[in-house]
Amino acid sequence: MNKTLRFLAVPTLALGALAVSGAPAMAADGDQTYQATLGQLNGSSASGTVTLHVTGNQAHVVLNVSGLAQTFNNAPYPHVQHIHVGAKGQCPGPAADTNGDGVISTTEGAPAYGKIGTTLSTSGDTSPAAGLDLKVAGQGSAYTIDRSFPLNAETKAALQNGTAAVVVHGLDPATLSAAGQAAKSDLVPSLPLAATSPALCGTLAVGQMNMPVGGADTGVAQTPQKNDAGVLALGGGLVLAAAAGGTYIVRRRRAADAA
Repeated sequence: MNKTLRFLAVPTLALGALAVSGAPAMAADGDQTYQATLGQLNGSSASGTVTLHVTGNQAHVVLNVSGLAQTFNNAPYPHVQHIHVGAKGQCPGPAADTNGDGVISTTEGAPAYGKIGTTLSTSGDTSPAAGLDLKVAGQGSAYTIDRSFPLNAETKAALQNGTAAVVVHGLDPATLSAAGQAAKSDLVPSLPLAATSPALCGTLAVGQMNMPVGGADTGVAQTPQKNDAGVLALGGGLVLAAAAGGTYIVRRRRAADAA
């Protein structure tokens, strides 16, 4: 009986030590997930979500949008979208419309969300140089971008300090005021103002837990990883306590036998 208790105590202690030592490692894998819910700007009535998983200097983005302008010149409407950096990481409010034409242009919104850090293109170049390349823009009223790409240092720093915002551009001209419909783009004067003005915006914040690359958004609230580690560590502590109790029983029994 004494031998049995001793053998039970040893693996229990080992299990407790493993649980405690393993807890910090779960949160030290170098990965981070950022998420944003995209809200409408300029009365676009659109919506969307973004999940960005970062591992080192590599990123994987899953962007889903719907309700955007559908056609432009009898073709699918091209929507460019970017991670903006270098400012407050915020989405502009109505007061950003400084010229009073009823439209927050890209430059009017820049003090809130900043310049282009990364272009969320459908393929190829993700640098700011691709920011207005309509060939790699999202197409139509609803689409998904799901791809991996190298993450530049400026965008990574903005993500880490909470000043990165995703902006999707392109409005339906018919929804704008008369002044807005008549105005030219502040970025590409050959285009109408609606073509380059922001339609959706959201600030990227650390997600509730690190999600697998390309994982689907289930809409179910997740528990942060650090809580899982805490629970595991707590479980390890309870196991250690139980093991200590078992060892105490062995010692009491042996003393009783010797007496």
